Amino acid sequence: MITPEYREGLDDLASHYKEVLTLLGEDPEREGLQKTPMRVAKAMQVLTRGYSQDPHKVLTDALFKEDYNQMVLVKDIDVFSLCEHHMLPF
Repeated sequence: MITPEYREGLDDLASHYKEVLTLLGEDPEREGLQKTPMRVAKAMQVLTRGYSQDPHKVLTDALFKEDYNQMVLVKDIDVFSLCEHHMLPF
C-alpha cells in the first residue's frame, strides 16, 4: 500500500470540515466524530492529488522498448475522480 504524502493546508482543511459537521447539526467533539475532520481532509487530498502531479511524468513513467507484437493488457490501474457538482468520489 502506498502511503500518501499530504499537501500544505491539511490542518486548515480539517478545521473547515469540523465547521461543516457543526453546520449540519452534528457535534464534532462526540466520540465517533472526533477524528472525522482530519480523515475527510486527508481523503480529499488523496482524491485530488492529481492536481499536483505532472501528467507527462505519470503517463511516460512506465514506457519501455519491447520486441513484442501482441496485444498487451494493462491491469490494476487506479482511476478515480470527484463529481465537480457534488464533490463525491466515483
